[in-house]
Amino acid sequence: MKKITIAIDGYSSTGKSTIAKQLANALGYVYVDTGAMYRAVTLFALRNKWVADGHFDIASVKGNLASVHLNFVPNEVDGKSDMYLNGENVERQIRTMEVSRQVSKIATIKEVREKMVALQQQMGVEKGIVMDGRDIGTVVFPDAELKIFMNASADARAHRRYKELLDRGDKVTYAEVLKNVQERDTIDSTRETSPLRKAEGAILFDNSDMGLKEQFERIHNYALRVIQKESV
Repeated sequence: MKKITIAIDGYSSTGKSTIAKQLANALGYVYVDTGAMYRAVTLFALRNKWVADGHFDIASVKGNLASVHLNFVPNEVDGKSDMYLNGENVERQIRTMEVSRQVSKIATIKEVREKMVALQQQMGVEKGIVMDGRDIGTVVFPDAELKIFMNASADARAHRRYKELLDRGDKVTYAEVLKNVQERDTIDSTRETSPLRKAEGAILFDNSDMGLKEQFERIHNYALRVIQKESV
């Protein structure tokens, strides 16, 4: 069967990464978590004190992008791929609320997005890839054969993220998580470079009241239909 490119975009905490991983595994495709890439750059900026609440040294972030080297390395324990920043496994560090609070700021920087998009496009040259993020269907792969735009109510997304953080052992409040979700929505949707929006031809997929099994089955069926159509 012909391999295709699958672009999954949407708001934060809509479960894009979970569905994308499941879909890639079912199809035997490569999965790329572009959010992890932006989070890694954010961690780099945090460690160098270029970004914080009330502080944002954009010039230093731009000026040091050449020092940021990212790659995904398969995890031998669970078979998934972990994000490495300059040779260090930072998979756990990039999932903290501290990074979540700042990542949308970093993602507004044109030069950061240009570097990430170039890396992402290189990864998808051979097709057979599932990539999730904010601008995959609009900027990275506008010609993707299947585009999904995921959404859910802010309350539903905050509850999911809150539970995920508690399960990890992080000490957070629901109010803090909800505020972060709402702030990221605003920044992602209004930034000047590659704002979050539904790509032309994308399927709008609201999963506010859907479980993971139903979500996967529906999107998997979409993919199978497109692959069959493209393979004729």
